[in-house]
Amino acid sequence: MAPQARDAIKQADCVVGYTGYVKLVPADLLEGKDVLSTGMMAEVERCRKAIDEALAGKDVVMVCSGDPGIYAMAGLIMELLEARDLFRDICFEVVPGIPAFTAAAALLGAPLMHDFASVSLSDLLTPWEKIEKRLKCAADGDFVIAIYNPRSKKRAGHLKDAIKIIKEFRDETTPVGIVNKAYREGQRVQVVTLGSVNEEDVDMQTVLIIGNSSSRAVGDKMLTPRGYARKYDI
Repeated sequence: MAPQARDAIKQADCVVGYTGYVKLVPADLLEGKDVLSTGMMAEVERCRKAIDEALAGKDVVMVCSGDPGIYAMAGLIMELLEARDLFRDICFEVVPGIPAFTAAAALLGAPLMHDFASVSLSDLLTPWEKIEKRLKCAADGDFVIAIYNPRSKKRAGHLKDAIKIIKEFRDETTPVGIVNKAYREGQRVQVVTLGSVNEEDVDMQTVLIIGNSSSRAVGDKMLTPRGYARKYDI
């Protein structure tokens, strides 16, 4: 947890979030606070609760996983505030977190040293056809690709389809970093090849980083060169 996020929770009167993420907050930070949590698929409900508590005069923190502005709740709260014309009534601030792809990258070494794209395979809010197009464009552009929400019980085949698309543009020996539960209990870090990704190693708490044409495995790490070797004698 980023220090600024920890400080925001300390100062809050009320903490709101998805039940699974609230459980990740150290218990001592929640002492004496109102804690409101909801389950999966209740994002709008929990954001509305947070806004209502703020309107009641409380200092409210919405807890997210990773960074709140990347596939998380910052955008939805802004949409709800906009719809209710509340930006003049509520002081709204996004506290930066640690994005899952940067946490995964740190554990893998340096896979994001050059241009990269981030694609979520969740089609709950984005049509799969659009996700396929984004994967093709990113792969064709030789971007390193970070994959969010790669596999769930309802979307077991999406990762297989995504890898098939990327294989049209990448060699099967392309390194792929698979990071489960970065910096959490049960953390697992692997570097495999595009042709040997085991879908059973992947769940919703996993981020995959698929290398570009220059990426390579270095020991048990992953490196995407920035280009210094071409310019300087190293």
